[in-house]
Amino acid sequence: MSLPSSDIAPFAARRRRVLDWMHAQGGGIALLPTSAEALRNRDADFPYRHDSDFYYLTGFVEPEAWVALIAGETDRSVLFCRSKNPEREIWDGIRFGPQAAAERFGFDEARPVESLDEDLPALLLDRPAVYAPLGEPGFDERLRRWLDAARRQGRGGHSAPARLYDLRARLAEMRLVKDASEIAAMREAAAISAAAHIRAMQSARPGMHEYEVEAELLYEFRRRGAQSVAYNSIVATGPNACILHYRAGDAVMRDGDLLLIDAACEYDSYASDITRTFPVNGRYSGPQRALYDLTVAAQQAAADLTAPGRGWNEGHDAAVRVLTQGLLDEGLLQGSLDGALESRAYERFYMHRTGHWLGLDVHDVGDYREPAGADGAGSARPWRTLAPGMVLTIEPGLYVRPADDVPERYWHIGIRTEDDAVVTETGCELITRGVPVDAGEIEALMRG
Repeated sequence: MSLPSSDIAPFAARRRRVLDWMHAQGGGIALLPTSAEALRNRDADFPYRHDSDFYYLTGFVEPEAWVALIAGETDRSVLFCRSKNPEREIWDGIRFGPQAAAERFGFDEARPVESLDEDLPALLLDRPAVYAPLGEPGFDERLRRWLDAARRQGRGGHSAPARLYDLRARLAEMRLVKDASEIAAMREAAAISAAAHIRAMQSARPGMHEYEVEAELLYEFRRRGAQSVAYNSIVATGPNACILHYRAGDAVMRDGDLLLIDAACEYDSYASDITRTFPVNGRYSGPQRALYDLTVAAQQAAADLTAPGRGWNEGHDAAVRVLTQGLLDEGLLQGSLDGALESRAYERFYMHRTGHWLGLDVHDVGDYREPAGADGAGSARPWRTLAPGMVLTIEPGLYVRPADDVPERYWHIGIRTEDDAVVTETGCELITRGVPVDAGEIEALMRG
């Protein structure tokens, strides 16, 4: 995937923000590699996916690449990437090569990645600090070798960096608030995924296998230009819907079953995330409709509190309260609302959180509590305050397994409703509502 020239500006702006932060810490050099290619089996690779942080700063998607940002008297951005290789390009595709990559992606310079071990010690000289993905497998040992080489070169009067900073932590904070280009990509991912869910609803019928419905989803993703799935698709019918991370299998959908689909695409490296639950035969039964409407009401309660100035956990607490009251009303829980909340009795039927950050990763980076500092550290820190530009999922659910104390009419009902929410100046926008969530609208769509 290459980028139009106008689209390199957001990446350059992010590099500038990192350099400004580095200057505030006293300057230095930041180092970040992209992901390595991964062997699937024998001599076949998994489809390549670049590192999200690396992409966030560069827009560059080839493997075997590094970026170095130097905050000094003269700031510099240096890309290390694969050299041109006509023979390998016949097999694997065209490479940019250093010269074209520097021009195309707006770097001050680019060098062959083959020279990385030779060049890095010199780039480290006289830098007060290194900003890097500390603790990642293989990285620390390589950095140690570069620092050792820099110290040896430094015997002529130069110095090696004396401080290390975790670059990933800083990038996680930056990535929490999306810019306009990021939200545009996420809107497109959301629109494609919504269309795929509509296709699945219109295709599903009793007698089909789960994998057949998954095929409809994957077809629509690619047909509309998505480069990949955002995660492994969950297509779960009947009892399988009560398994949270179930993969689409060969189960046959039966008349009267629900089908839970948690599936979405990745577009220009940005994820979407949608879940819908609908009746295979196009009509919710009474118990199914009762629990489905309850889940939708819980999602709305959470969405109402997804707004600037609200705490991250407020939406979850609101959804739990609605679900718990509904479980009491349906006779699935006993006692008082306050008692059921205090004892967490609802966790028998609702055992996960109501959402997560969304962005370059489907479970995106970013702390769910305020950064350590003025308010202390650890679990005592307050929940993160939502701000415009943050993107998160809102996904309550209910999962009822057979038990002696559970009325049989509710057995094997697994329901989740999930949408992607962009925090706005006044509240939130659910950008995945291109696929209906109202039970009546779903039934009408399936009949049509």
